[in-house]
Amino acid sequence: MLETIPNKEQIESLIGETAMEAWNEVIQFVESNYQFDPVWDEGGKYGVWEVKFRRSGRTLCAFYVKEGQFIVLVIFGKAERQKFELIQNEFSSKIIELYSNTRQYHDGKWLWINVSDMSLVEDIKRLIIIKKKPKRK
Repeated sequence: MLETIPNKEQIESLIGETAMEAWNEVIQFVESNYQFDPVWDEGGKYGVWEVKFRRSGRTLCAFYVKEGQFIVLVIFGKAERQKFELIQNEFSSKIIELYSNTRQYHDGKWLWINVSDMSLVEDIKRLIIIKKKPKRK
């Protein structure tokens, strides 16, 4: 756990203005549609900082802040993989290619998505929705 959570200015100074627009969009999507707690930590080998959205020991998704970009990690188990595979042609070629080239582990596919601009934001939101349906307003 981090002692002090980085503020928006600190995050933007690291990832840059273009990636920050995507960061704000995805974070706001998660915060407004899910009741998961953000858990901040050091990013380790994946970035400077990490924030996981967790509830009852389960992680919805994780974000890694690093120079010039951030990474979104979404882990798909068997059920989520089946859902994705049925509608994968509705996703961008970048996401389909990433999914196809991602190794299948015993606990699922770990999708590491590099984000430096808005181009993958809608796909990321839809991947998160596959992981868990948003709460009703």
